Amino acid sequence: MLCAISGEAPQVPVASRTSGNVFEKRLIEAYIAENGRDPVTNEELSTDDLVELQTGKTVRPRPPTLTSIPSLLSVFQNEWDALALETFALRQQLTQTRQELSTALYQHDAAVRVIARLSRERDEAREALSRISVHGRQATNGDAMHVDALGLSSNLIAKVEATQEKLSKTRRKRPIPDGWVSTDALNSFTPVDKSEPLYSGAKSLALNTQGDSVLIGGRDGKIGVYSVQGKTIVHEMNAGPGMITDATWVGNRAVASTSTGDVRIFEDGVEVANFSGHAGQVTALALHPSGDILASVGVDKSYIFYDLSSNTIAAHVFTDAALTTAAFHPDGHLFAAGGVDAQIKVYDVKTATNAANFDSTGPIVAMSFSENGTWLASAARDSTSISIWDLRKAAVVHAMDVMSSISALSWEYTGQFLAIAGSSGVIVQHYSKSTKKWSEPLKNAVPSVAVGWGTDGNALLCLDAEGSITTLAPR
Repeated sequence: MLCAISGEAPQVPVASRTSGNVFEKRLIEAYIAENGRDPVTNEELSTDDLVELQTGKTVRPRPPTLTSIPSLLSVFQNEWDALALETFALRQQLTQTRQELSTALYQHDAAVRVIARLSRERDEAREALSRISVHGRQATNGDAMHVDALGLSSNLIAKVEATQEKLSKTRRKRPIPDGWVSTDALNSFTPVDKSEPLYSGAKSLALNTQGDSVLIGGRDGKIGVYSVQGKTIVHEMNAGPGMITDATWVGNRAVASTSTGDVRIFEDGVEVANFSGHAGQVTALALHPSGDILASVGVDKSYIFYDLSSNTIAAHVFTDAALTTAAFHPDGHLFAAGGVDAQIKVYDVKTATNAANFDSTGPIVAMSFSENGTWLASAARDSTSISIWDLRKAAVVHAMDVMSSISALSWEYTGQFLAIAGSSGVIVQHYSKSTKKWSEPLKNAVPSVAVGWGTDGNALLCLDAEGSITTLAPR
């Protein structure tokens, strides 16, 4: 028989009633006094549970002092017993530590596998979500329900195709209208009128097709129609709480977007539709050349197409970044959205597929398609440079530094002149097809946050941060 603790033949062997293990009596009693458990099975154990075994005993002399060999042997025996107990305890701790380490490594491996699976599922969900379109019932209030759909309706697709076919055929052949603004006329542009502050915190203005009415709104959620001839607000509408972030005309209907995520449509001063499809601020609006589709983009990384013939949401597409600007191609087959990730994302209107991405130097703050159908002008935050992108080459073909921060860009109907609004004033850049060179016929120190072309391009309307409208025209 060997002691389960020391591994030696015990002098006074005892056995445990519960486990049946044999121990040296003095060792097991010392262990029980300290731990109260069986050192092998870790079950509760007391000295009453020990049974002394009858074996032949060797009489050990009692050492009188430590000077004798027997007394030294006794001391060595005691030290050996203590060492044996300590070694046994260390072995137990080592075994337990190994088990805990094995469990921890297994749990870590399992966690890594779960994280990898969840990351893969997240990426797949994002990719699928970016291709989701949403179709809804007529939106008469902010509680419109959306249901999944595959994309634009066949009716809207037909309108997009018809518009593209019509405009793409005539774009390059159309002549410059009689009486259109010339470079010489732009050289003589000067401020001829300035309104009183209309809407504080205004960010955008929109002229109707006749060029006699301007849509403008401010931080108080109100939007007004300003008469260019009458030089006064003729209609005022309430777009609800939040700031007006953008505005546009749809025929004689006024459209406004807000910082609370609403897009509201007004007719004769009365609200006729209200969309709340965005989860957060709507940052920009754009009207399709057909006049039947309205687009909005927002900080929720999505853009929405609205069917204006039925006042319903036609498509809702998610991207990978918050969007700041929006514009339709003049032919209507492409839709561009600028993001905070310094990318201009170009999508096919009919299928919502990503056709191209143009990388800029910072978050996009302004963007405008040229009427020539091949150029796109853009400006980035904290930059004084404007990039002219060629859609055919997917590259910058011209860059110009205007030495001022930029807040808005606007091409006029003929695609010759690009108006630039910024903190230092309004600038017009001219491109000559005959010489293929750029020039700057106008630079006026009228700080502006938005700019728009008047009738026949013979006036520029500039909006400042206080909501005042300054008209630049030849004297």
